[in-house]
Amino acid sequence: MTKQNNIIFCQDISKDLSAFFSGNGYSKIAVLVDDNTKKHCYPLVKGAIPEHILIEIKKGEEQKNLDTCQQIWTELTNNAFDRKSLFVNIGGGVIGDMGGFCAATYKRGIDFINIPTTLLAQVDASIGGKLGIDFQNFKNHIGVFQNPLRVFLYAGFFGTLDPSELRSGYAEVIKHCLIRDNKKFEEIIETPYNQMDFFELTKHSVDIKNKVVLEDPTEKGLRKILNFGHTIGHAIESYYLEKQGKKLLHGEAIAIGMICESFLSTKKLTLSKKDLERITDYILKIYDCRFIPKGHVNEIIELTRQDKKNEGNKIKSSLLNRIGDCTFNVEIDHHDISASIEYFNSKSKNQIK
Repeated sequence: MTKQNNIIFCQDISKDLSAFFSGNGYSKIAVLVDDNTKKHCYPLVKGAIPEHILIEIKKGEEQKNLDTCQQIWTELTNNAFDRKSLFVNIGGGVIGDMGGFCAATYKRGIDFINIPTTLLAQVDASIGGKLGIDFQNFKNHIGVFQNPLRVFLYAGFFGTLDPSELRSGYAEVIKHCLIRDNKKFEEIIETPYNQMDFFELTKHSVDIKNKVVLEDPTEKGLRKILNFGHTIGHAIESYYLEKQGKKLLHGEAIAIGMICESFLSTKKLTLSKKDLERITDYILKIYDCRFIPKGHVNEIIELTRQDKKNEGNKIKSSLLNRIGDCTFNVEIDHHDISASIEYFNSKSKNQIK
């Protein structure tokens, strides 16, 4: 076991969880799972968690809303959970974001821990204390900042993942390299994807994110660089979330967003066209990114106006000066976004009908 602030990298997660619970006397414990993690991940840790109630929700981003929160709060209330209770999140980003939000707001806040089971949650969603839910199809529109008491990271969960989920999480690994570590980016583009050491990459991403978050915990400045690829990527994800059969995984949308925002980095900042091509070629090598029809672009642009980095009516984005060096609060407009999607489409061969 290695520990980094509230983050524990586990070799034996049952042993580390048992050690945690032996030093804490909680009045009640609730465990939140979805129908997927209940089957594949909960059995790996169930024996290490003292007597608890199990709260199960359906899987998927579309469940990350107030209706599901009410279900969770009702379970806690009906089981007479008090402020000395503990909430345990076992799952991916949806479980961590929403479960943490429910814990942080129940009776003005109870302790919670995260046991992230996806690569995406381990490298990004469970680190940094951002909690929230989607509202009217806007990503993470309602939420708070509150750090979990502990985050237990365990590579053993990666074997339970569908390959598409693992690939989705890898987008955030790429992002961390692009914003903060050009040498690591050079390393990953030379490494075949099927030979990646994902737990080593998890440690690298967590180190980058942790340093940024510690300097700017509530996203007043520097922390905004962690949103590279997300201004446009989140809008694309939100747009297709409500389209039947068209939903993109988070990492798939962010992959498109990183291509678009790298293009804008050549227009607004000093990223070279050569590096833009390298970023684009690498992302399209890893992801089967889908062409975005022209008729969808205006609605996607409208969704960027809800981005949480925006100020007034100005759309603010985090862009690259060069690989490994990102800055924030760069103003972009609908013409920029349209041009960036046009650039992406010029490189993509797979059309969303």
